[in-house]
Parts: sequence; C-alpha cells; structure tokens
Amino acid sequence: MLTATPTPGAPAPSRPGLPVATLARTQPLSLKLAAFWRECKPRVNSLIVFTAMIGMVLATPTLPSLGRFVAASLGIALVAGAAAAINCLVERHIDARMARTRGRPLVRGEISAVETLTLATLVGGTGLTVLHLWVNDLTMWLTLATFLGYAVIYTVILKPATPMNIVIGGASGAMPPLLGWAAITGQVGAEALALFLIVFTWTPPHFWPLACYRRDDYARAGLPMLPVTHGVAHTCTQSLVYVIALCGVSLLPVAIGMAGGLYLAAVLALDALFLARTWQLWRAYSDALARKVFRTSIVYLFGLFAALLADHFLGLPGAV
Repeated sequence: MLTATPTPGAPAPSRPGLPVATLARTQPLSLKLAAFWRECKPRVNSLIVFTAMIGMVLATPTLPSLGRFVAASLGIALVAGAAAAINCLVERHIDARMARTRGRPLVRGEISAVETLTLATLVGGTGLTVLHLWVNDLTMWLTLATFLGYAVIYTVILKPATPMNIVIGGASGAMPPLLGWAAITGQVGAEALALFLIVFTWTPPHFWPLACYRRDDYARAGLPMLPVTHGVAHTCTQSLVYVIALCGVSLLPVAIGMAGGLYLAAVLALDALFLARTWQLWRAYSDALARKVFRTSIVYLFGLFAALLADHFLGLPGAV
C-alpha cells in the first residue's frame, strides 16, 4: 500500500509511516483545507486570473464596473481552482510516480479523494453561481466548458492518450481572457478571439521545455508526452515552430485595431526574446536552458498582457 513519502520543501505528514488513507483521516480540518488550497494550484491559477482580468479591462474603453470585475474574477478563480483540484484527484496515482508531483497533498495523505471531490464540487459550484448571479450566463457557461475541457477532456482523455495533448487541451488554458471579455460585454468578439489565439499558440512552447527537462518523470509515469514519444530534438523543433507562429499571432491586436504603437514596440521585444531563447534550445539543448526557456515563456505572457493594458490606457497612436 502506498505510504506518505517525504519530499524536500513539502510539509511533513503529521504521523509518518501510516498508510495514506489512514493518514488522511487523522488530519485536522485546518490542515485539510490548507492541503486543498495547494491542490487548487494558486501559483498557476494566478496567471489564469490575471489574463481574465486583463480581458475584462480591455473590453471597455474605461474601467469596468468594480462589482462585476470582482465577481467575475472571483467566479473564474473558484472554478479554476476546482478544476486544478480535480486534476490532482484524477492523476494522484501518476503523481505518486513523479518527483515533481509526489509531494502533492493527495499523494502524501494530507486529504482524501472524497474530501477533495467534495470541496472541489462546492468551490466550483460556488464559482459558477457567482458568475450566474452577478456576471452573466454566457460567462458561466463558457467557464463551465473550460472546466470540463481541462478536468475531463484534457486530464482524463487526452493527456494519457496522445503526445499532442497540450496542443489540443491548450484551448482550455487559452479561455481566461475570453471569459474576462465575455464577463464585461456579454459577447465574444474578434478582440476576445485574438486574445484566445495568443494564449493558445503560446501554450505548447511554454509547456514543452518543462516536459523536456522532466521527460524521465513522464516516462516513469507512462504519460506519452512529446519528448518521451518523439525525443527532445523533435520537441525543440516543434517549440521553435510554435514560437515563430506566436510572433505572427501576437500582432493580431495591432492588425484589428485593438492596440497601437506602445503594444507593438513591447511585443516585438518580447517576441525577439522568446524566439532567441527557443532558437538556442533548438541549436544546443540542455536541461538548464530548457528551464530558462520555461521561465522566459511566463515572463513573455505576463509582459504581453501588461503591454496590452498599458497601451489601452497610455497607448501611442496606432501603428497601422
């Protein structure tokens, strides 16, 4: 039977050596809630909520209604957290075989599967209720579709079945700015689709460098990630192709009149940085460089959306 395994940097179980199921029953409520909070992956979801917030701000010439902004941010955050917890629940046996994830609460017995499912249902249901009551039904249904796309279609169906899982499943991760736009306008326009396409194209070259330097983990877990099935060299080539495509897609806001010169200048610099790092990875792969490219991809997306926000309020005259 699986037992709780200490992981560097993770809190030690309250009673080491107990079977995971028994250990979960002995944990006090406060520790179980803290464990569930970690299952919601707050660091990852901060980027999701950030891009949704930017989508809301960009959707109106002035600042959006504070009440709707807060309600939409809260609702999207709650549903995203529930989806992350369901991901941990479904993959708990895989997580136990991977160094990167064996310290997660379900693996260590800090919370049980039933408790995770119950809390995820409550949190996700609360998020959808907030969107229904204080935002609009379009945003609620799109957020529910995003939840199902990540927690079910990606996690349960695609991830264990195909090395292109992150490409197809990336649609769920690309939804937040579109959700933010819909929350304010009640519709999905060309601008929202442009934001969606940027994140959708960004997702594979963001994730693949991580998959490269974690390839042994994925191989042990039996997951058909691209570096495992096709090798690191092929994965780096695919990453480069996607970054080249991203350089084009990132110009869509300028092409449709959504952004102007300030955004254009910033995104060209960000494109050059991301492209140069990915080119280096393609020319001479190393795990250390793959980690650097992964971090660069996060800086890229934060920078791009920050540039859109700055251009929205402080932008120079249109560049086209």
